[in-house]
Amino acid sequence: MRSLERHRDVGAYALGVLDEADAFRFEDHLTECPQCAVQIHELAATTRSLRAYAQATPRAVHPMTQAGPALLDRLLDDVASTRRSGRRRWLYAVAAAVVFAVGGPAVAVFTGDESSGGQTVAATDPSSGVWAEVTTLNRAWGSEVDLKVKNAPSLLRCQLVAIGRDDSEQVVLSWTVPEKTGGTAESKPSEPMQGAAAMHPGEVVRYEVRNPDGQALVTLKAP
Repeated sequence: MRSLERHRDVGAYALGVLDEADAFRFEDHLTECPQCAVQIHELAATTRSLRAYAQATPRAVHPMTQAGPALLDRLLDDVASTRRSGRRRWLYAVAAAVVFAVGGPAVAVFTGDESSGGQTVAATDPSSGVWAEVTTLNRAWGSEVDLKVKNAPSLLRCQLVAIGRDDSEQVVLSWTVPEKTGGTAESKPSEPMQGAAAMHPGEVVRYEVRNPDGQALVTLKAP
C-alpha cells in the first residue's frame, strides 16, 4: 500500500520520527526495496550527527521538538546531491587507469576506483547508434546501478537488464525515453537514472539496454 509514500518515509524512518505502526510498515517495505535501503545507508552519517546534536541540546529546548517535513526533504536532497557529485569526482580522477576494450558489437571504455569499489562501463552499438554508460557500486545486498543513455528513439520504453554468470537475468530499471527537442541529430546523455540489482557486480557478465521486444539496443560487457 501507498508505495510512493513508503519511499517518502525513508528520511523520517532514518531520523526516528515515524510512529510505531508506520515504522513497522516501512521496515516491511524496506525488505523489498533496494532503493530505500541505499538511502538509509547514505543517511547514516546524518542521523548520527543529529543524535549527537540532540544529546548536546540545552534543556531549554522543548523535549518534543522534532524534525519537520521541510528538514527531511532538504536532508534527502543534500544526500542525493552529494552522492552525484562524489561519483563524478572519482570517475574523472581515474582517467589514467582507463582500459579500452574492443570486441563484440560495441566499443567499451572501463574505469574503476579501488577505494570506492565502483566501476563504470560505456559502449556504443554501431548498428543502433545507442550509447549507454553503466556505473555499479557494490553493496551488501547487491549492486547500486546508475545509467546514462543517448541516441535511443524518442518515447521508446526501455529496460536495463543485468545478465549473470549463470545466464540468469534481472531487470535493473525501466524507463520511457523522453521526446527529443531542437531537432539535433545526436542527443545529449540522459540524466543519471538509478536502479538496483540483487546480483553483486562480480556476478554480472554484461548489461543490455533492451527495447520492448527484448532486442538489445546496446550491450555493455562488465569489467
